[in-house]
Amino acid sequence: KRYKCEKCSRQFGQLDHLKVHMRTHTGEKPYGCGVCNRQFSHLSALKTHMRTHTGEKPYKCEECSRQFRHLGNLKNHMRAHTGEKPYRCEECSRQFSRLGVLKNHMQTHTGEKPFRCEECNRQFSQQCNLKTHMRTHAGEKPYKCEECSRHFVALGALKIHIRTHTGEKPYNCEECSRQFRQLGVLKRHMLTHTGEKPYKCEECSRQFSRIGSLKSHLRTHTGKRKNHASMRSAASSSVG
Repeated sequence: KRYKCEKCSRQFGQLDHLKVHMRTHTGEKPYGCGVCNRQFSHLSALKTHMRTHTGEKPYKCEECSRQFRHLGNLKNHMRAHTGEKPYRCEECSRQFSRLGVLKNHMQTHTGEKPFRCEECNRQFSQQCNLKTHMRTHAGEKPYKCEECSRHFVALGALKIHIRTHTGEKPYNCEECSRQFRQLGVLKRHMLTHTGEKPYKCEECSRQFSRIGSLKSHLRTHTGKRKNHASMRSAASSSVG
């Protein structure tokens, strides 16, 4: 490799390749899109971009016939068929088929929530979750059930709702074979087998397997406080 970049020391076998590479340092983008005026440093990048205007999808999956604009997208998609998950989380060893999904997952460990709602200050680890949340402020419900015409904020919520029509219950308890429509409901159910009680009352230290049970229990404390306050008020009145 005879041609060396003076900026970053990368080396190239051909002078033309070095010249193209130098655009990453100079910011030069000589190839312009005639439709939307976006500019690109590489001719190949412009050609790929043009497919967004023409609708061309030259890369086809042999398994399911889905088509893609980019070869990289087809390669990522193929992992759905092969089950390959080359990206591994160093914290919990979970594996993922795409690097972007791993990066999103890592935020569950770091607690990072860089996306903030300007309306209510809630924060989210992923931009897509913020976008979905914003619909609750706008009142937008773009996902409609064809069976009963109910509308939903998120596609996932619609999919779960559809199961009430189809009867599908994809989440199965390994202990007692009960089936559930939602993963969260299965997780709550599993607490009845494990005996785990993750919800603790700060007043009396009693623990509960479900947050709803804790909320109901807390009313026994607020009720007692109200009764005590009423008794003190009545006592003060009688003294006066």
